Amino acid sequence: MTHRTLSVSPRFAILSLAAALALAGCQRSEVASLDAAPPPAPMSAPAGFAGGMAMKERSRGAPQAEQAADAGQAQEAPLQRYLAVRQDLNVEVPPEQLADAWGKVRDLCGTLQCELLSSSLLRETPQQPGNAMLEMRVAPADVDKLLNGLAGVAKVVSQNTTSEDKTAEVIDVEARIKNRTEFRDSLRLMLRDTVTKRTMADLLAIQRTLSDTQAELDAIATQRKVLAQQTSKQHIQIQFTPSRTLVQSGRSYNPMMRALREAGSVLAESVGVLITFLAAVLPWLLLVGLPLVWLVRLVWRRRRAKAA
Repeated sequence: MTHRTLSVSPRFAILSLAAALALAGCQRSEVASLDAAPPPAPMSAPAGFAGGMAMKERSRGAPQAEQAADAGQAQEAPLQRYLAVRQDLNVEVPPEQLADAWGKVRDLCGTLQCELLSSSLLRETPQQPGNAMLEMRVAPADVDKLLNGLAGVAKVVSQNTTSEDKTAEVIDVEARIKNRTEFRDSLRLMLRDTVTKRTMADLLAIQRTLSDTQAELDAIATQRKVLAQQTSKQHIQIQFTPSRTLVQSGRSYNPMMRALREAGSVLAESVGVLITFLAAVLPWLLLVGLPLVWLVRLVWRRRRAKAA
């Protein structure tokens, strides 16, 4: 058996060594890239399922959110109250300044947010003292200005303030206005409806109901305006009376001296009453008295003749 010696050329050996080194380098790079790669992302749920879960969560939280919102609104929006405030004042003014003080307060009302309702003035006469009165509605912002102007011309003797709660009445009227307005609008839509077939009797009934509803709505609106006037402004009434002097000439007031001074006027009034009485009775005395005297005299003569 003959043995053959395989001879390897140097060029082939060099190429084999280079291929082995290149393969080892590729394996090391793959391992490093696998080590540096991020972990795989978890599997996400389907879009429909995620949306359903989100809607369920929102539906669970919606009632709680609405309750919280309602509670917040209830705390932030307290009930508005409507009060009808009225003030009655009695002031005293010197008799000679009564008309002047009354005119100044009336003119002051014209410069403010003030509505003059009524006014009266009675000047002083020998038979009766003078007095005056003003009745007005004043905006709350100008009440102090009016009272300060009044204090500058007169002395406030008494002041009475009252208030009446009109909140329930205002809420009831506003609710009635809302309901009647919606009912009127629905009737108008029924009249404009050209699709539904209605008889002439139905149209007349709708028109009649619409007229009655509008009349009722106007009446309720007027009532609301009256309530607005009562609650938006204060009702102020001022009574002017002349001041009385209880001390004269450094001495106390004496009723006897007053009676002596007024005796003349009392006597004159008594004489006047007597004259009026005589003027009323004298014609009857002449008409009835003279025939009666003649008859008595005739009877007396006849008895005297019989006696003789």
